[in-house]
Amino acid sequence: MTELLVEIAGWLAAGLILAAYALLSTGKLRAGSRWYQGLNLAGAVGFVVNSGWNGAIPSAALNVIWMGLSCYALWRPPR
Repeated sequence: MTELLVEIAGWLAAGLILAAYALLSTGKLRAGSRWYQGLNLAGAVGFVVNSGWNGAIPSAALNVIWMGLSCYALWRPPR
């Protein structure tokens, strides 16, 4: 059951990050928007779970950094 949940987390993560990029590329979202950063953050969390579980440490590390960047963008003071 855990393996299935980890697999689902990975596929959801891929969908969220792909959706964020598609919405950005089509002009539906701005790079600084909370929605864009939130989709990236949620996707990175799912990838950390999936890649960490599967032992893909470089991918997990990349997504921890991705999470940090998304958090910074979400909680930085407005310009």
